[in-house]
Amino acid sequence: MNRRHFLTGAATLLAAPSLLIAASGETTDYTPGLIEQKLAAGETVFVDFAATWCSTCKRQERIIDELRAGNPDFDKNISFVKVDWDTYGSHEVVKSRNIPRRSTLILLKGTEELGRIVAGTSSDEIKSLLELGLANS
Repeated sequence: MNRRHFLTGAATLLAAPSLLIAASGETTDYTPGLIEQKLAAGETVFVDFAATWCSTCKRQERIIDELRAGNPDFDKNISFVKVDWDTYGSHEVVKSRNIPRRSTLILLKGTEELGRIVAGTSSDEIKSLLELGLANS
């Protein structure tokens, strides 16, 4: 096998998971008022309170991305919003929803919180929260 072909093939295989994730729906970075705007429009909103340096947050993100890539209905029926903990950790978006820490995931619809995971990294638990979003969309 040609060394160049091998390296090109290996690079392609390594990039494949990120291509699948990129193909899934978008996650919107939080700006003040965004969540309320989406809820007022009747959307089901999955909010991820995360920090770039947080290993638990990174694990949750990988699981969420895999689940979204595996089930397109999540992206069709749920809006995903990421709140940067370093920017908004002491902001009203955190205080008003009693978010205890980064690595908190919440699911919202209308005026209700449908579910919450704090620092959980179980794929089944996160999948259940996403499926709850489908059931309420």
